[in-house]
Amino acid sequence: MTHPSPSPARLHEVADDVFAYIQPDGGWCLNNAGLITAGTRPVLIDTAATEARAKALRDAVTEVASGAPRFVINTHPHGDHTFGNRFFAEDAVIVAHEATRAEMDLAGLHLTGLWPDVCWGEVGVELPGLTFREPITLHLGDTTAELMHLGTAHTTNDTVVWLPGQQVLFTGDIVMSGATPFCLTGSISGSLAVIDKLRALGPRTVIPGHGPVGGPVLLDDTAAYLRHVQHLAADGLAAGLTPLETAREAELGPFAALLDSERLVPNLHRAYAEAAGAEPGHPLDIGSLFSEMVTFHGGLPACAA
Repeated sequence: MTHPSPSPARLHEVADDVFAYIQPDGGWCLNNAGLITAGTRPVLIDTAATEARAKALRDAVTEVASGAPRFVINTHPHGDHTFGNRFFAEDAVIVAHEATRAEMDLAGLHLTGLWPDVCWGEVGVELPGLTFREPITLHLGDTTAELMHLGTAHTTNDTVVWLPGQQVLFTGDIVMSGATPFCLTGSISGSLAVIDKLRALGPRTVIPGHGPVGGPVLLDDTAAYLRHVQHLAADGLAAGLTPLETAREAELGPFAALLDSERLVPNLHRAYAEAAGAEPGHPLDIGSLFSEMVTFHGGLPACAA
């Protein structure tokens, strides 16, 4: 079969020596990355899902950086943000939260099996060589980059990268822009708590894990969707409906135009579990939830990676 070529993607300079790499349209596996070129040790934030996309990112980096990235930060373990690590590992130290490394090791290349028709190329699992538990700071010339894990949100081990001098925030998949938030392995309530902490930082520019760059309104938009999911879950529980039944009856209102709306099903499962007292990140049957999402969608969601 014919596989789609990489969609147009390019670096956007969002502050001096700070870039966002945006892969339209931000749907499944079309993630964003970031680049900091201040100082003499360029830093890349996340990679890409496929060999072709990782190499396109590498080419884009060479156009503006003084050399190859010396650090690669993984914001979370999912393959669209990490499978491209291997194409930077010869020159870079890969950095992540300690639980991100463990989850990457456990998951392996599982994501490739969900979309077997994608031309993944020679991707692999290149594990972080440097992990952290408490916040750490990279000093890059006059720029500081703070790496923080603020709680369970998109996953149990998300990392955000905050540049206080530029008021630029890289959120990973905690925040989406024009795409449906996704808490399959994370938490609805935890995401809301983390977003409150991100808002308190006072960011001027927010680079989400997927979709266009924006301002702090992206935090508000993501939180509004998550609160809507909580309200739907409360109504569904009161009516004795399952999460799938609730999803089928749901009115998404202002969120109906978001990409990948089928994520509502696992998000509702999270909200149901938390309403019953489950802690953020409590293990659920991920395979079953993904299958139910596919049933709701009427087939496997499209992945243009």
